[in-house]
Formats: sequence, structure tokens, C-alpha cells
Amino acid sequence: MSDIKLSHLAETLIGSEIVKLGNAINDRIRNGEKIYNYTIGDFDPQIFPIPQELEDLVVESYRKHFTSYPPADGNLDLRQSVSRFIKEREGLDYAVNEIQIASGGRPLIYTLFKAIVDKGDKVIYGVPSWNNNHYVHMTDAVHCVIQCSRENDFMPTPEDIASHIKGASLLCLCTPQNPTGTTLSKESLEKICDLVIEENNNRAANEKKLYVMFDQMYWTLTYGTTEHYNPVSLRPEMKQYTIFIDGISKAFAATGVRVGWALGPITVIAKMKAILSHVGAWAPMAEQKAVAHYLLQNENITAYFNQFKTALEQRLHAIYNGFISLKEKGFSVDAIAPQAAIYLTVKIDLTGKTAYGKLLATQADVTDYILSEAKLAIVPFHAFGADKNSPWYRLSVGTCKIEEVDEMIAKLQKALQQVK
Repeated sequence: MSDIKLSHLAETLIGSEIVKLGNAINDRIRNGEKIYNYTIGDFDPQIFPIPQELEDLVVESYRKHFTSYPPADGNLDLRQSVSRFIKEREGLDYAVNEIQIASGGRPLIYTLFKAIVDKGDKVIYGVPSWNNNHYVHMTDAVHCVIQCSRENDFMPTPEDIASHIKGASLLCLCTPQNPTGTTLSKESLEKICDLVIEENNNRAANEKKLYVMFDQMYWTLTYGTTEHYNPVSLRPEMKQYTIFIDGISKAFAATGVRVGWALGPITVIAKMKAILSHVGAWAPMAEQKAVAHYLLQNENITAYFNQFKTALEQRLHAIYNGFISLKEKGFSVDAIAPQAAIYLTVKIDLTGKTAYGKLLATQADVTDYILSEAKLAIVPFHAFGADKNSPWYRLSVGTCKIEEVDEMIAKLQKALQQVK
């Protein structure tokens, strides 16, 4: 079979590193191992079910036989509900023809890339970040990669972006960010917006503009004093250059319900609709009907957010405190205090040390060791485009049982004690 040639994309595309890691972990679980599996950015429905009202509406919609094709841009009632929801919750004003519905964020990101990016175009993104490297590859674009650092909470800085911005077609921003759970500050985002506006003002009338893909799938999940900011609220002029990626997947623990939306300029949204009409990645009719009704239930949504965020924050802080306690005991670990999303950024820096007489020569060796000895499964930042030697990891709490946190930290400490 090795002599069969397929397309250049098929021959060169790399599969999801996270899914690959998850499959290996599931094999170990099936073989009877107890693994603290904090890899996939998903939720255990037994721990974090979707809102009961939304579940009831989905079931009711199927019983009413809403099972036909939806319109290519999404049901009108859903787009109206999204418009109202984002206006009331975020102060963003978008008409129904500036909203595109799809089956979650992924097809929206794909069609946005296909609508804007040509072969050879420059796309700017920071790493670690979720899947930007793959979407750039799928469009034969030029990777303008920013290696982000701990000092800036692994977020790209205005200075980083400025060095790539000349002639670029797309700037990818995600805040709160997957995988780091960190956010862009108001000051940084304002400076980035000003860079984009200045760059576009300097381009000729017939020249392609620089657009911003603003992935805010986690914007409702912020903790403590952390605030979410967006380009259009900070700089209204950015509305003509910004495409939001959003939806219910993370806000309502509804990753499998598959309803997402994009907000943006009419011209871009119309082209995304045209591409989606060929791809066919629509959100199911019944789910669209259900979400349209649910987004109008302000009191129920507020109540759900309150308990949902409290439970997530409890887990994030419990694990963060555990890592900091290990750091204070002298172990080579660290963590960034929780800010947002369902992720904790943690550091396990053991490369070059030995455990049970075996050298941990690479970060991959460290990842394997922690999995084997501490039964802790987390995703290295390398899976999100960062350097292979990065000692930082994404830890997701969507499947975390709060009663197991102390047990997990104790096993991690025992594993660390064997490292010399």
C-alpha cells in the first residue's frame, strides 16, 4: 500500500496529537489501569451534564420531528436568539445576516480559513494554541509562528504580532485560550487592535485586508477578577475586520450537541455560508430549535453558569494548590494560577534527570514517566505547536472528580520523589 499516492494534503497532514494520546490512554484504562485522564478538552456528562432545560428542549425537538435539513446559514429563530444573547451578555450588536450557524466551532474555523486565506498567504498565530498549525497547513498558507512565553501567560504580545503583520491575511487569537486557560489583557488587545487598524488603513483599496479570527469559545468561563475583552467592544472599527468563533460547546458543557456560531462582516459570513453549503457541516435541526429556545431563558442560564463555573473553579484551584505545594517542597513543578476556561497550565521539568536508574532524556520520556508512575495523563504543549522540549502541559478538568484530586497529587509526589 505504501506506493499508492494521494493528495499532497493527505500525504502531509498530521493527525490530532491529542486524539492520538487519548486513544493510548483509553487502551490503558481498558486494561484495568486507573488513570487520572485530564487530556481531552471535553466534559464527563456524569460530572458536568448539559443544562436540564436544554436537554429537555432537545428531546422535545426530536419528538416534534425537527429532523429535516436546516437553512445553510442556520435557522432564523436561532440566529435571532444568538443575536439577542450576545447583545445582552457581551454588548455586541450583530444582525441575523452577520451570523453563521454550524456544527460547532471547527467547521466555522475551516470555512473562515477557506474564505480568507489563499495559498502562500501569511497567517499569524501564537503557540501553544489549538489547531492553528493544522488549519494553516490545510490552506497551504505561510506559518507566522509566535513562540509565546510564561512571562506573558503564553499569550502573543503586540510586539510579537507587529513583527509579522506586514502583508498578513489572518491573525488568529483565542482568549480565554485553549490550551493555557489564560487570557489577553485589555491593554494588550487594544494595542493589537490598533496594529490591525493601522495596517489595514495603509493597504490599497483593492488590497486584501488583514482579518482577525477571534475564538472566544470559552468567554463565559472566567474566574475571580479575570475579565474577558473582545476587539469590537474595545475598538468599534474592528467590526469590519473581526470574525468571532463561538457556540455552546464549552459554555454549557455541550460538546456533543454541536451548535456553534460565527459573527462577522456580511461579505465574509456570506462566503462562509457558501462554502458550508458544499461541506454540509450544519448543526442538526432539532438542536438548533432547542438552542434557539434555551438562549432566551436568562434566569436558567445565569443559574447554570453560577453552579457550573463554581464547580470548574473548585477543581482548577484544588489542582493548582496541589502543584504549588509540590513546588514549595522543592519538586521541579509549577503552575499558572487559574484565570479562565477548563484548563490549568502546569510545568513538570524533569528532563535530564533519572528515575529508577533510567534517564529521562526528553520531554516525551517525562510525559511517559508521569503517566506510568503517577497515572496522570496531561497534554504536552508540544501537541499545540510549541517546542518539543517545552516542560509545560495542558491539564483539563472537564472529567475531574474533585474527590480524587488529593489522591492524584499524592501519587504525583510519590513519582517525583523517585526522580534524582
